Amino acid sequence: MKRNAIIEKIAHAVVLICALLAIFAVCGITLYMIIKGTPALKEVGVFDLIFGNVWKPTASEPMYGISYIILSSLMGTGLAILIGVPISVMTAVFLSEMAGKKIGNIVGGAVELLAAIPSVIYGLIGMMVLNPLMFHLEKMIYENDSSHQYTGGANMLSAVIVLAIMIMPTVISVTTSSLKAVSNDLRAASLALGATKEQTIFKTVIPAAKSGILTGVVLGIGRALGEAMAINMVAGGAVNLPLPFNSVRTLTTQIVSEMGYAGGLHRQVLFTVGLVLYAFIMIINFLLLKVRKAGAENGSK
Repeated sequence: MKRNAIIEKIAHAVVLICALLAIFAVCGITLYMIIKGTPALKEVGVFDLIFGNVWKPTASEPMYGISYIILSSLMGTGLAILIGVPISVMTAVFLSEMAGKKIGNIVGGAVELLAAIPSVIYGLIGMMVLNPLMFHLEKMIYENDSSHQYTGGANMLSAVIVLAIMIMPTVISVTTSSLKAVSNDLRAASLALGATKEQTIFKTVIPAAKSGILTGVVLGIGRALGEAMAINMVAGGAVNLPLPFNSVRTLTTQIVSEMGYAGGLHRQVLFTVGLVLYAFIMIINFLLLKVRKAGAENGSK
């Protein structure tokens, strides 16, 4: 009895230490980003930095406007979520509710393989396969427009498609687990009341798993906002307004592209770009967690 109590106290201490380390890590990262990212705000000016649209860090009169970069990140992530989440949820519904064991193992294995592929491979495939297709589409659309600057297919649309594919494994895995965790009693009750299998899935099972699905969406948003290498390879890397066939640059690719040679104020501004990215991720996570909490409270009522 005494031995079990000692083991329980040790386990409690280990779990507590791990929790404190996680909190310390988040607080440490936040503090570091604030310390490194705020000096440039004073040097450049908050308005000029956040709302300026000209990025010329090496000019005789440097300009550090990142509004187009922010818009590219937000629009690219938003469109990727709009494309990737519905496909992911439908795939998860198939895996958890409709697929047989053999087909489920095949599709589930393919999803796990997608999750294991490195980002650079997605970027390489996008650059070699997707960009040429986008270039042909671009030529068809702008055939009679002599003012259009061709990007060779490295544009916003390519970046959105690659991001949508990259977030799918995460959302599918989390959503599948959430759907499987729904009690079979709910399914049985719905079917007993005369609902069809499809009605049971979409009217009962998915609403019951809403909290887990939102968790998958949060992770997908984090993956999309934080992706750098693949997007750097397929998006073109120019600071432009985020239109479908414009070459664009996101917050992450901005840091990756220039941190290697930046110095002085230029380097400080790149840390500020990282701070802006960090702030966006925190705000989006907070809002989605509030939505999930509100949904859980409404469900309990």
